[in-house]
This record gives sequence, structure tokens and C-alpha cells, in this order.
Amino acid sequence: MMWTPYIKGFKAFLQLEKSLSRNSIAAYLRDVAMLQEFYEKTYPTLSFPDMTLPQLQEFLASIHEKDLAAASQARILSGIKAFFRYLMLEEAITADPTELLEAPKLQRKLPDVLSVEEVEQLFTGIDHSKPEGQRNRAILETMYSSGLRVSEVIALAISNLYLDVGFIRVIGKGNKERLVPIGDEAARHIRLYREHVRNKMTPAKGQDDILFLNRRGSGLSRVMVFYMIKEAALQAGIRKNIHPHTLRHSFATHLIEGGADLRAIQEMLGHESITTTEIYTHMDRAFLRQTLVTHHPRFRK
Repeated sequence: MMWTPYIKGFKAFLQLEKSLSRNSIAAYLRDVAMLQEFYEKTYPTLSFPDMTLPQLQEFLASIHEKDLAAASQARILSGIKAFFRYLMLEEAITADPTELLEAPKLQRKLPDVLSVEEVEQLFTGIDHSKPEGQRNRAILETMYSSGLRVSEVIALAISNLYLDVGFIRVIGKGNKERLVPIGDEAARHIRLYREHVRNKMTPAKGQDDILFLNRRGSGLSRVMVFYMIKEAALQAGIRKNIHPHTLRHSFATHLIEGGADLRAIQEMLGHESITTTEIYTHMDRAFLRQTLVTHHPRFRK
């Protein structure tokens, strides 16, 4: 079976046609490499058109035996299905045997969120006596104010700030752009950071337009933001498992709690499907029940 040309073509397809990020493309290629390894060991002489559903079910069973989490198995299956859709486009196969492949049942876990009070508490955990303190405060304010992913906030460009009208332009997944409102407090802290810290730095080559820089003048990594938020939570005495996405989840949840329109939240978060955004309605129901338990006399024990 001639895997190499089709894998190269699949990579180009993901880059050019789908405009996926480097990390997403790498994940898809790892999935296909697992399938290739399985077929080269089990059915070494088979060609693409002869692949069958039972064989692919065998592959899934082999993945399951590796004790991977259900979510990991589902993600691998998603990558394999994408590869077979590409083979259909290239007319390497006439029928897609993955159409009837079923992913393992996933329990939809509600993400951890902070209360409004805990968000304010988190901000107090930042050491403003250090130059990076003002930067870190601006990052956290921006993530909570606009619901940004960590990849979006570290890539935020100065040329995409429209603070005078209360908007920022964000480059999201698949290089898709969206205009997102930004609150007055976040805008204020960005201005303070630019005036007192950013303007005194010499950006590294190619980093002139990146808003948030490290001490060497380069853009931040996801890991740096992760540790910065962990440290702020520790200093603030917050015991929840905090990570960068927590602020994004909190942003959406607090909007739902306040009665915001689900479509508007979908647009601000950059979700392709409204189904992804709907998870926050489940969180809102839990919030409503807790409100009754706390405040309604007939719910109190």
C-alpha cells in the first residue's frame, strides 16, 4: 500500500484547504501514522480500496487495548475519518468504510469555572511591583473580558487593538478572524502595560507588532501563561484547578448567568458550532439550582 504520497497530500490538504494550525495538523498525522502502523503489521499487502469496516474496527479495538482515554480514542477516530474523506476526494477509494465507525461514548464534563468574586480574587494574586506584573494583569483582564483562548492572547497584535471603540481583532482557530468587544478595565490595563512596560522594551526580530512580550522581547508561550495563572491563583488562595481556559469558561458562564444571547456568545468565543457553546447552558442550570438551594426557604435543609 502506497501510504507516503497520500499522507503528504493529506498534510497539504489540511494546510491549504482547511487552514488548520500546526498543532492540529500534527495531531491528524499522528492518527494516520497509527493506522498505517496497524495495517503494515496486520494487512501488509492490502490497498486502500480494499479496506473494510471490520478491519477498521479491529484497529479501534487495538487502540482501546492501549488503555487510552475515551476522549483520546474519539479524537484518533476523528483524524482517521478526515483522512478517509481526503482519500474519497482524491478518488483513491470509491466508498468510505469509516462512515459506520462509532466513537466511544463520551461523558460531557462541565469545565471548572470561577465565580465573579474569585476572578477578582485572582487579579489580586498578581505581583504588580514587578514589570511583568502589569503585563500579567493585562493578559488576565483581556482573557476574562473577551473570552480569548491562550493561543489567541499570546498572538494578539498591537495593530489589532481598537481600544478607542472597545474592540479587538482576534486570529482564532484555522486563522479565522473575529472582532470581539473588550471591556473598559481590560482596555485600561492594556494601555497601562503599553505605556509603562511595553514601550520601554526592544522587541526581538519579527515581534514588533506582538502585544505581550517576555523579558527578551519575544512573544510568550502557552506554558508561560499557564504557570503565570497557576502562580496568581496560588497567591490569591484559590484552591480550584486553574488553567488558562478557566477564564474563557468563566467568561461564557457569567454571560449565560446574566441572560446573554447564546448566538452572541458563540460569535465572541469563535465556536464553529452552537452545540459547543450550549455546554454553558448546562452550567447555567446548575447555577440556577444552587441559587435556589442557597436563597429559597423551601430548598434549604
